[in-house]
Amino acid sequence: MIGKKTLESKPIPAAKVKEILEEFKENHGDEKLSYEQNLTLEHATSLTKLSLEDTEKLIEELEAYVDYKVAVRVADILPRDMADLRLVFAKERNAPSNDEMKEILEILEKYEIKEDE
Repeated sequence: MIGKKTLESKPIPAAKVKEILEEFKENHGDEKLSYEQNLTLEHATSLTKLSLEDTEKLIEELEAYVDYKVAVRVADILPRDMADLRLVFAKERNAPSNDEMKEILEILEKYEIKEDE
């Protein structure tokens, strides 16, 4: 990709990636997705546990405790217990306190994981 440069880099949830690729596939029916795009779509589909709307609401709620990047990661992984949540914050410099992690788990419990389609 000579001549291309990244203007902005911002993490997005897997649900958004899935929506973008499905929309592209729908709008360009005569053109197939590339191999890499198909792999990404499959991965995003298997990783997505909430709808895009629920994921965005969850990220907004989590931003009260963690920064956006970590909120996206938590929303994609959806840890259901303290051990899994601690793994998400293992490499973070400013990990939330135990009380904040309990509050994060309470927020996560409000969101019902969708069943495999």
